[in-house]
Amino acid sequence: MIAETGAIPPVEQPQRRLGPLASAATATIAVLTTLFFLYTAYEGSWTAVTQRSLLLSPALALIFLSFPVLKGRRGRAWLALDVALALLSLIVGLHFILTEEAAALRGGASGVEDFVYGMLLILLVLEGTRRAMGLALPIIAVAMMVFAYLGPLMPDLIRHRGIALDYIVTYSTVQTEGIWGVALAVTASTIIYFIVYGAFLFQSGGGALFIDLANALFGTVRGGPAKLAVVASGLFGTISGSAPANVVGTGTFTIPLMKKVGYHADFAGAVEAVASSGGQIMPPVMGAAAFIMADILGIPYLAVCVAAALPAILYYLAAFVMVDLEAAKRGLRGVPRSELPPLRLVLLGSGHLLLSPALLIFLLAGMQYSPMLSAFWTIVATVILASLRPATRMGLRQLLLALEKGMRETAPIAVAAACIGIVIGMVNATGLGLNLSNVLVSIAGGNLFVLLLLTMVTSLILGMGLPTVACYVILAILVAPALVSLGVDRVAAHLFVFYFGIISAITPPVAMAAYVAAGISGGNFLRTGFIATRLAINAFLLPFMFVYNPALILKGPLEEVVLATVSAIIGTVALGAAVQGYALRPLARWERVPLLVGALALIHPGLLTDLMGYALVGFIGARQVAGELARRRAALAAASLASTSDSTA
Repeated sequence: MIAETGAIPPVEQPQRRLGPLASAATATIAVLTTLFFLYTAYEGSWTAVTQRSLLLSPALALIFLSFPVLKGRRGRAWLALDVALALLSLIVGLHFILTEEAAALRGGASGVEDFVYGMLLILLVLEGTRRAMGLALPIIAVAMMVFAYLGPLMPDLIRHRGIALDYIVTYSTVQTEGIWGVALAVTASTIIYFIVYGAFLFQSGGGALFIDLANALFGTVRGGPAKLAVVASGLFGTISGSAPANVVGTGTFTIPLMKKVGYHADFAGAVEAVASSGGQIMPPVMGAAAFIMADILGIPYLAVCVAAALPAILYYLAAFVMVDLEAAKRGLRGVPRSELPPLRLVLLGSGHLLLSPALLIFLLAGMQYSPMLSAFWTIVATVILASLRPATRMGLRQLLLALEKGMRETAPIAVAAACIGIVIGMVNATGLGLNLSNVLVSIAGGNLFVLLLLTMVTSLILGMGLPTVACYVILAILVAPALVSLGVDRVAAHLFVFYFGIISAITPPVAMAAYVAAGISGGNFLRTGFIATRLAINAFLLPFMFVYNPALILKGPLEEVVLATVSAIIGTVALGAAVQGYALRPLARWERVPLLVGALALIHPGLLTDLMGYALVGFIGARQVAGELARRRAALAAASLASTSDSTA
């Protein structure tokens, strides 16, 4: 189920097959939880810990019932254990709801009961995260708690006085700085509603619409299936919370099509991995991280979307150019029109569903509604829109399935958010974030470019294997402050670390998106990852571009934004041509060097660099045009000569 709507990676953590009774129980928990949150979206949220516990407790219960303790562990004994853990999750959550007011009156003081329930909650969160998301995030959380406890034994640069075990537990569970902190707060107040909206949109046929629309528009052009993958994954990514799940959602269709028209399995997988990873940086959802970014930065959610829009477009433009040039180089054509859905029929069948995301953008940007209320009314509108056509109309079963899917897909994110809360709490309690920032700035010697390189490497390493939300939050608290301390715009700094955290999904040795794509394509995982890295070369430069030139995140006068956009577009196309060795025709080896230099010059802001970039790119472009015209004249002359010879004969 989860793979269908693209909320979490479905490949690495297999779910167990439930019997009728267990399936009914989990479905009931999921549907009731979703209905409760839709009710609070309209009527208003309850108190902080209560609202968040009413998300976390059912989420933990669903995780324990849906994901086995270990792969292959089946049988009644194991199921009985998981049922016990699910019930314990609900009991522990109820305890924190009932004691919320008393805990607030105590002002942070705690007793034995708080310690016991707090320790149980921490263990449940760690185990639930391990089952749903893998080991990476729980290991980080445990390491942070060990670091907090053993502070006096740490190296000088990160040494602190140490924190007692009872305080670690109660700080993480009784107060709102830990598990109940910002990550879970945003999940309960915003993220769940967009995931539920995605489930309703998908259930009404929106996911198929995105693929069919991209197919109808680009399927017949050269390298059509690869361009289809780029466009469809970008559209699908707007409602997706995970790059690997996005690969599954669109790659099962696009990768076989790419192989059919002649793309190698490794290249086909790499295209899908790059395109799917880009969905995490594409507004309005951005892998659900946009909402947390807005909260951390203290700016409107819409401001985050506006800042991220142009870099995301440039990312997909670069991917589109790379696959187009690869197709031109290899003479690959599109799929015959007879094998593709006609655009007219696609729009007539389910095109009205496009009004749903349009309404969401209007409510967010035009009406300035909160993300919660915008998502709520868009969900209502989606149901109404879907009822207009028989092909998209949802009956009671489909509505219940959408409600169920919404919570099932939120559950792993909610549990991961709680685990992130432990990390955030320990970082704040120990001052590690400030210390690490000071270390990075010290190593860089105050040089911004060196600091950016260090931050890039740190973000790529810390982002490996982590889900989108966890990846961003950890980088935001540990790494981004270093950039801000050297004068980088706060939004640019957070987008910088977020981009490289996301790019880790296609960067070996972990490269989760490339791993899933290789599994579908039948290609080699490492080759797929390295090809994906080459195809996404522009993504490694984009963050540097908007750090040095905030006009690319739409900050500054209009003329600067326009000039920066034009330069970035030309530079992006030129860089793709230089890397691929092909423009209008194959590039000579010596031509690739000035084209690459010109592309990099256009990417770097400044009048002098822009002039140099335009000159170099213009020079190589003129040579390409002249060479292509000469080739066409020669082809016409040869055709004319052949025609004359035939007439004479």
